[in-house]
Amino acid sequence: MIAMNKLQALKQMTTVVADTGEFDAIRRFAPQDATTNPSLILNASRLPQYEDLVSDAIAYGQRIGSTLESRVEAAIDKLSVNFGQRIVDVVPGYVSTEADAQLSFDTRGTIEKAHRLLELYDLAGVDTSRILIKIASTWEGIEAARQLEQQGIKCNLTLLFGFCQAQACADAGVYLISPFVGRILDWYKASTGQEYTAETDPGVLSVKRIYRYYKAHGYQTIVMGASFRNTGEIEALAGCDRLTISPALLEKLEADAGELPQQLSADMPSDDSREVLQQPGFRWALNEDAMATEKLSEGIRKFHADYLSLKQLLAEKF
Repeated sequence: MIAMNKLQALKQMTTVVADTGEFDAIRRFAPQDATTNPSLILNASRLPQYEDLVSDAIAYGQRIGSTLESRVEAAIDKLSVNFGQRIVDVVPGYVSTEADAQLSFDTRGTIEKAHRLLELYDLAGVDTSRILIKIASTWEGIEAARQLEQQGIKCNLTLLFGFCQAQACADAGVYLISPFVGRILDWYKASTGQEYTAETDPGVLSVKRIYRYYKAHGYQTIVMGASFRNTGEIEALAGCDRLTISPALLEKLEADAGELPQQLSADMPSDDSREVLQQPGFRWALNEDAMATEKLSEGIRKFHADYLSLKQLLAEKF
């Protein structure tokens, strides 16, 4: 009997999601779902094999927009959907498409963007029930997700670093959250100067705490660990609902034939009592968490910077 590699073993207990916009990598590792973000779309758009998707988006922008700015913005929406449409054909499950980072503090704007993206998916013949709208876990983003979920539109709340963000997302009825493991580790390493093992990794511990809180209090929101720096972090979260993993780390897991014990299960108790946060309590808790405050702001700035780079790349093609 041939032993399973760690990627195969992980798939036995966790839904594996590909964190990439590159179709070849998705086909190779056969994940259940796939997720993209502005950085991944920007990087993929620079590759010659995706020139047809870029050209189609440019043509769409030319038809829709009346000014260069409106043409470029329409092209970006269409490009995101073009990548999502191609990914839908490769994975059997969900594909996450991100709303603009610039809308992170605009509830109404986020809702309008979600409907616009889903309209484009629908026009492309894609089953929109397979699309998750990816939104930053600000108070305004969580409120947008609450309203979208009430309309039957599933959301993936990203850039989640603090426990208060996870609490608010669960109470908003969000379908899925993406707590960032590696970026939390980055902050603590820079802040303390210490090195961490998988067992002491602050990002891993954060996801474990959220997972246990959700299961102990009966929340249906799916926990999907994201932003991994090494396979040790992934292995320490084996058993989590979902994990979104880059192709480089998927390859390392596939090449490792070692055993992979399950670390998380739904019957684990939580040390946290249930607390429903209103806006003042949420903002105070986030403010008190320096790591979450800094990484959320930094993440929004980074995604917006990549969005602007993508705008420049497309603008040059008009």
